[in-house]
Amino acid sequence: MCLAAVLGGLPACGRDPKPSSTPAAASGAPRSGGELVVSVRTEPRTFNRLAARDSPSDLVATLTQARLVRINKKTQDVEPWLAERWTTSDDGRQVTLTLRQGVTFSDGHPFTADDVLFSFEAVYDPRVASVLADSLQVGGRKLEVTAPDPYTIAITFPTPFAPGVRLLDNLPILPRHKLAASLESGSFASAWGLTTPPSEVVGLGPFVLDEYVPGQRLAFTRNPRYWRKGPDGSALPYLDRIVVEIVSDQNAELLRLAAGQLDLTNGEIPAESYAMVKRAADEGRVKLFDLGVATETDSFWFNLKPGAFAGDPRARWLQRDELRRAISLAVDRKAFADTVFLGAAEPVYGPETPANEKWYWAGTPKTPHDPAAAKVLLASIGLTDRNGDGLLEDASGTPARFSILAQKGRPRLERGAAVVREDLKKIGVTVDVVALDAAALFERIGSARYDAIFLRVSRTDMDPAITPDFWFSSGTAHLWNIGQAKPATEWEARIDDLMRQQAAALDPVERKRLFDEVQRIFIEHAPVLYFAAPRVIVASSARLVNATPALTLSPLMWSPDTLAVVH
Repeated sequence: MCLAAVLGGLPACGRDPKPSSTPAAASGAPRSGGELVVSVRTEPRTFNRLAARDSPSDLVATLTQARLVRINKKTQDVEPWLAERWTTSDDGRQVTLTLRQGVTFSDGHPFTADDVLFSFEAVYDPRVASVLADSLQVGGRKLEVTAPDPYTIAITFPTPFAPGVRLLDNLPILPRHKLAASLESGSFASAWGLTTPPSEVVGLGPFVLDEYVPGQRLAFTRNPRYWRKGPDGSALPYLDRIVVEIVSDQNAELLRLAAGQLDLTNGEIPAESYAMVKRAADEGRVKLFDLGVATETDSFWFNLKPGAFAGDPRARWLQRDELRRAISLAVDRKAFADTVFLGAAEPVYGPETPANEKWYWAGTPKTPHDPAAAKVLLASIGLTDRNGDGLLEDASGTPARFSILAQKGRPRLERGAAVVREDLKKIGVTVDVVALDAAALFERIGSARYDAIFLRVSRTDMDPAITPDFWFSSGTAHLWNIGQAKPATEWEARIDDLMRQQAAALDPVERKRLFDEVQRIFIEHAPVLYFAAPRVIVASSARLVNATPALTLSPLMWSPDTLAVVH
């Protein structure tokens, strides 16, 4: 079943995605000026991207900061950004980057190599405990960064590193002249918090923060000192102003989009709301973009931190591989796709979806829907129906029961958790679904106070070597057991070793072979389960032009300096 069959109006499943046709789509070259109104579901945790990984904080950084290189989210190519060119040694260990000259921060202060050195110093400082630190290491070791002169940066990787400068897209370049004092005093992690006056948030990005009203909105105005130019030499960004409205309720957000009160949402259109947005598109008020099947999907995982359930009788089985494998067998992935995404999704069985053509393991086993086999696995760890009530217990009589935390206000996550609950009920496992707001949920994850989580988790790049924070046991996004001092299991140690080899291998075929083995081990031990990858539909107002939709965290906002509106 596909969404076209359920709701009608979409191209047949599997066809090339094309944007809907509207008068605005043929409006010609973009014009400067105008305002764009965007929505996010929660407010940012900070204006300092080094301190948080939430989507709104990332959007603030995208608007106000710039990087040495940029990954084009549409083509996946590395593009010159603050570094206008670079050379790489034959062994893949040394890179020399030439910085653009004449670039200034939004407050007029010159940008030099000193700011690059400072940004690396900040991200690596243990007092900062930056969420970006892992993604700027190779094999768990820092890069050696020097500046031979004010406009040259020399980087030495600790080992040969196949992706090369690609990882530099992870680091926004911050102003030493504004933040050096906070780094020296040890307060950098709290610098540029939400109480910081907007004028103090200085950057090299296309916009500057102009206003922040807690719980309501952020407003950004054009950075008159922005260094990028359009294809015809005109100044970028095209827009004069971007207003980011904080709209916590998804239904309210989409109603405002359909009514023309928003120009776009910072995410995809959920399947259950497609019909309403499609009507607005048919009336010429909205444009739809079908991007195909997602390269990532929602994640379900258990708390595997050793000792997390000390004193809990469930500790005997709650962290066992067999439990997770049994759940994978018990969940009907086809029914999951039909229920959660109204059929606009494809079943998936591992950490990569087929949409990530370069890195997907073609040998990924397709776990069947087999409740009987799931019961056999559960019995092997002592979970059987001991009193004939249809529910499983362990040898001590403790019920096979756990809770799943999901993010409140995200209907597809709540539906997904509910489908897991109902499928596990059929094999005698009781599940309690608890919806928490984002702040409470992330606190539980960080403190490892949960049984299981069902959540959308995004990554910064499709190349696995650029996301060591997820793959390495020491990583800050190693969801099931974050930041291990040493691998808690033999299989995690094996993945660590394979990922080190994978990042260092300069032969693309060997890199792919090594990552296939990583996926095999990952699927065997199932620290995270995946059930269905959605078909991604995004929408904008009809007046938005020059957008380049891409399968990424912010499908329409990843390149804000080139967005424009009809006016």
